[in-house]
Formats: sequence, structure tokens, C-alpha cells
Amino acid sequence: MAGEAAGGADALRDEYTHGHHASVLRIHSWRTVDNSAAYLAPRLAAGLEVLDVGSGPGTITIDIARRVRPGRVIGIDASREIVAEANGLAASSRVPNAVFRVGDAYGLDFADASFDVVHAHQVLQHLARPVDALREFRRVLKPGGLLAVRDVDYGGVIWSPPSAALARWLELYHRVHEWNGGEPDAGRVLKAWVREAGFTGIEASGSTWVFSSTLEREWWGGSWAERATRSQFAAHAIESGHSNPAELERIAAAWREWAADDDGWFLMPHGEILARA
Repeated sequence: MAGEAAGGADALRDEYTHGHHASVLRIHSWRTVDNSAAYLAPRLAAGLEVLDVGSGPGTITIDIARRVRPGRVIGIDASREIVAEANGLAASSRVPNAVFRVGDAYGLDFADASFDVVHAHQVLQHLARPVDALREFRRVLKPGGLLAVRDVDYGGVIWSPPSAALARWLELYHRVHEWNGGEPDAGRVLKAWVREAGFTGIEASGSTWVFSSTLEREWWGGSWAERATRSQFAAHAIESGHSNPAELERIAAAWREWAADDDGWFLMPHGEILARA
């Protein structure tokens, strides 16, 4: 996923906590409309013009494009490498109405009133100025156009069996995410941000991801075990002084232990907003 924007014009850090390590992209590439944007699905119709901000590997974007064809979907991301990969995926998937460009959530390179829908999944949590970004989303929406945003709320994450090391992971994640200028508990404040940005007709909902089966645990726990020691998250944890390599190795081991436990269960809650420009 991406969601990072190159827009930190003031003294605030405005960094993407996760980065684009392979362990991160494996999770992002799993995302579809059904598992990550079901709240938006009933509003998708043929012929819509859609902007997907922070489109990352492009799996949600391409899924949206299939549902609105012959309409067009443009995905933007700050990473040129990820944009190139997403365009390749759209071509290999034979979805020509999905295109990807490098872009900045704070300064969208589109005219006013260009889109019927602006969608952003797991984006606002990473921005130091989420309301500014939302105002820019509103600018490019047609009058009455639809905003769709969804973000996790790490303050509501729960798992079983209990693990002191995973509790430390969650504490560390909050500290690193906040150090980068983001809001790890964004799900609960999406409604307030959207109202402040001037949207109306707000519909708030929520949904969860749950990882419990053997394959889900291996995939999710294995990804985080690798991410804890090798991704940009690990680099930021050390750079910020919040952790060290030895602790990160212990956290990675805890993720592997959780993944191997048949009783393992992990839940992530998300806030979701639909609103009108």
C-alpha cells in the first residue's frame, strides 16, 4: 500500500511507516474490493470516473476498474517503482481502464471536479496533514461526488493467545507511526477529519480483518516477522531510538510463535466513511 505523500511542507515528519519491502507488498497485494472496500462496492457503477489515492500495488484499483468499466480508474502513488509494477499488473490482468501515475495526495495533478469517486484505503493514517489531503480530494470531486476512505485503528487490535512480545510490538508500532507524523488510530477519527474537510452526507461504518486459519496465520505472522526486522518499519524503530535489533528479533520470534499456534487469532478493526463533496 502506499498512502505516503511527498507533501511535508512544514516541520512535521510525513513518512510512510511501512515502506515497500516485499513483506509489506505481500499483504497489500492480497487486498480486493471484497475484503477491503466492501462498504464502497454497492456505489460502484458502470461509467464512473474514479481516483484511487495511495493505490500501491493496484489490486483494489484494478478490482474497482472491473466494476466501473467502461469508466476509468486512475491510481496514484508516491513510489515510481510501485506505479510501474501496478501498470504492469493492469496490463497482464487485461484491465485497460485502470492506469497508474506518480502523485502527491496534497497536490493532485487534476482539474477541479474531475472525478465521480475518490477512494483512499489505509492512506490517511500515514499523513501528517490528513485534513489538507481530504480538502484536496474534495477539490477534484464533482459536485455531489463520493468520497470513500477506510483506515485501520491499531488501538483496537486484539489477538490470542496473550503475548508480552506482541504487546510490545503494538506499543512500538504506535510510537514509530506517531514519530513518522501519522495517526495509528486513524479509524476512530476519520469522521471528524472528513467533517473538518467540508464533506457532507457522511455515512460512517466499520469492519474487521481476522486472521485465524493456518494459512492466514502463516501469511500474516510470517509477513510481520520479516517486517519487524527487515522493512522500513524496523529502520524507523531503530533510527527513532524506540527499539534496537535485539528487541526486534524477539518481536519477530513472537510473530512466528503466534503463527505456529493452532489457537492463534488476530483481529484488526477499521473505520470507514462515505461522504459527499
